[in-house]
Amino acid sequence: MIVRDINKIINSENDRIVSDAQWTSIRMLLADDGMGFSFHITFLKAGSEHMFEYKNHFESVYCMKGKGSITDLATGETHQIEPGVMYALNEHDRHVLRAEEELVMACVFNPPVTGKEVHREDGSYAIAEEA
Repeated sequence: MIVRDINKIINSENDRIVSDAQWTSIRMLLADDGMGFSFHITFLKAGSEHMFEYKNHFESVYCMKGKGSITDLATGETHQIEPGVMYALNEHDRHVLRAEEELVMACVFNPPVTGKEVHREDGSYAIAEEA
């Protein structure tokens, strides 16, 4: 059984925290945990905008707090994001995520990330062998 406390991770200078100026991701489960997926709690700053395209991963995201929107760049369709809304990038969808308020999101990645990935210029993560 794996049990982790997000507060303990935040209060230690842990390598499970990845961030840049606009977001912070707390990696609760990683590839080396052997679960077949990774699980993150991600905080996106109010007013931020992010272009992502996970070419090598599937991602599912559940909004726990905040308000924003996601735009599918292939279709132009925009969906509102608020607590209780989930989206899944089942086709490696290139998208723009906008945070009107701070967003707190629970994210699952398959294949799991190792924890060392950073977003590349195209908004994707490298596959584990390239990270």
